Amino acid sequence: MRITLEVPDELARALTPDGQEPTRAAIEGWAVEAYRQHRLTAYQLRTLLGIPSRWDLDAFLKTHEVYDYTLKEFEEDLASIGAARELNPAR
Repeated sequence: MRITLEVPDELARALTPDGQEPTRAAIEGWAVEAYRQHRLTAYQLRTLLGIPSRWDLDAFLKTHEVYDYTLKEFEEDLASIGAARELNPAR
């Protein structure tokens, strides 16, 4: 699918990070938002943006302040740490 956007030059400059091509900035913003809303999987995001590995995707998401660590995962990790401390208390 081809999508064409017309944006006034002064707004395009304001919307585009320094050194980035406007088309790439637009597709990244659109894709990141879809990923945040769970409409794209990590694999789909990588495919769409041509990101070669999961590690590169993690770095990309970090630069866009997208973190996959949920509150539930944090609570599970906290419970695991508590259980480990009970098995091996600090001296």
